[in-house]
Amino acid sequence: MFGDIGTSPIYALRETFAGHHKLALDQEHIFGVISLMFWSMMIVVSLKYVSIIMRADNKGEGGSLALLALVNGKTKNKRWSRGIILLGVFATALFYGDSMITPAVSVLSAVEGLAVASPGLGKLVMPIAMAIIIGLFYIQRSGTARVGLFFGPVMLLYFAVIATLGVISIAQTPEILWAFSPHYAVEFFALDPLRAFLALGSVVLAVTGAEALYADMGHFGRNPIRVSWLFFVLPALMLNYMGQGALLSRLGAPALESPFYMLAAENFRLPLVFLATAAACIASQAVISGAFSVTQQAIQLGFIPRLRIEHTSAATAGQIYIPLVNWALLVMVLLLVVFFRTSSNLTSAYGIAVTGAMLIDTCLLTVVLFKLWNWPIYYSVPLLAIFFVVDGAYFAANLTKVPSGGWFPLLVGFIIFTFLTTWSKGRQLMIDRMRESAMPIKVFIQSAATSATRVPGTAVFMTSSPDGVPHALLHNLKHNKVLHERIILLTIKIADVPYVAEGQRCSLEDLSAGFHRMVLKYGFIEEPDVPAALANVHRCGADFRMIDTSFFLSRQTLLASSHPGMMIWREKLFAWMLRNAESAMEFFRLPTNRVVELGSQLEI
Repeated sequence: MFGDIGTSPIYALRETFAGHHKLALDQEHIFGVISLMFWSMMIVVSLKYVSIIMRADNKGEGGSLALLALVNGKTKNKRWSRGIILLGVFATALFYGDSMITPAVSVLSAVEGLAVASPGLGKLVMPIAMAIIIGLFYIQRSGTARVGLFFGPVMLLYFAVIATLGVISIAQTPEILWAFSPHYAVEFFALDPLRAFLALGSVVLAVTGAEALYADMGHFGRNPIRVSWLFFVLPALMLNYMGQGALLSRLGAPALESPFYMLAAENFRLPLVFLATAAACIASQAVISGAFSVTQQAIQLGFIPRLRIEHTSAATAGQIYIPLVNWALLVMVLLLVVFFRTSSNLTSAYGIAVTGAMLIDTCLLTVVLFKLWNWPIYYSVPLLAIFFVVDGAYFAANLTKVPSGGWFPLLVGFIIFTFLTTWSKGRQLMIDRMRESAMPIKVFIQSAATSATRVPGTAVFMTSSPDGVPHALLHNLKHNKVLHERIILLTIKIADVPYVAEGQRCSLEDLSAGFHRMVLKYGFIEEPDVPAALANVHRCGADFRMIDTSFFLSRQTLLASSHPGMMIWREKLFAWMLRNAESAMEFFRLPTNRVVELGSQLEI
């Protein structure tokens, strides 16, 4: 979980001085940049995320979607709630852009150390980086449970090594420790305001991965993250940044090629390349797994169509693999490496997604402080002001990098945002159209229960709306002229919490004449398993036996129309997404030989 922010020293300080807006290698600039990095970590990571936002957990879960679900659950039907939802969805869309750039920049920057350790290997950097990336995505299908056993020890060794290298360099130039003082950061802005502002676009690379700490909170818990960050990771990172600053003060421009690798003696640079590459792979693994988790949450919350989700561990529910997401990420990461070619070029695209997500998290935090926690204005407003100034400055500085690569995460973010909002809006319109044409269930029971022939067994009709008669039931009666002895009208609902207690899973209503309305509730992290849920229902006559149960699904073919719901192009996009969605049979784990699908056409 600390892999992303932990690999930032490989390129963050180098890019600040040698990137698109070069800085002079004098004491004022070196001390100013190191001071900015330290206080950015303290304000953004330690104060904002680790100390405050992590308190806003949704039943122990963190991340933009979990925070959005928490806020939305408390602010439904408010005038500004739609704006909050759109902000949260856009933060999620930006995360996908970040999950494409992180593997590319982390692995490429680590492998570039080969050219520092042995200049003759420079031509092999790109082929080796691409081979590592392909291998990294290829192993996702088999799961990371076994590989994960090595993640912790490797990262412990990595942080210990970079801290040691930093201490050795600091010992040679101890005056670098004065950079802890915030007045050097202020002096940097007073000395060269424009350069200092532009430098923020690279300084922010030191805190990339801060939002990942919040997203991973559900896996590790709030306190372990706080303790690890404050007492181990933060000191290790700052010792290394200080060491790099001391090295630049001593050697000047020759050290700027790669101050991270040049901290090590020449004989130890190649082993450091291997260690840094392993850490970069772990950082990439964390963001890939995060993309799977975010996708699963977005599916459950109704922002993404059903996709095939495979479990890679029988013991850990959170270890999942989504083939479509995995291979799409691989293609995009390889294209990034080929197109940008160096980690220096890639860092231009890196900051936009991170700073945008951080700024949106601050907006959501505002709602949390005032509406959920009811914090007093006299200290919540100054605190939020600090966060908005810092996040706003970083985001504005990164906007200057849009022409040189920052356009990529913005483009990806807007495309994915369009997909997410189109699916959410189209799905709601489809449910509304079906509800408009639905027959009241009581009228249906009175007219059909006595006239139709009843056959033995149980029929479960899946319906997205808990009102009216499912289309599949109407079509079945129309074509087959029969009704089963026991009919279940089943609706799956996803709650705004990660998990739903087993005792609250099922709600049941007896509609008379063998008809029952059933609603199964799941959290947005849980995966619906209809047969397992039915096996635990004992209040609906005889126990459910899959051999006697048939599941009826309705598959809609959408027709674009002139209804005012969405523009035609978005209706066609939604129809395409619906056609390519995972079958409800597999998604809800229905037995393959007990499912009947009945089709219908619908205009939205």
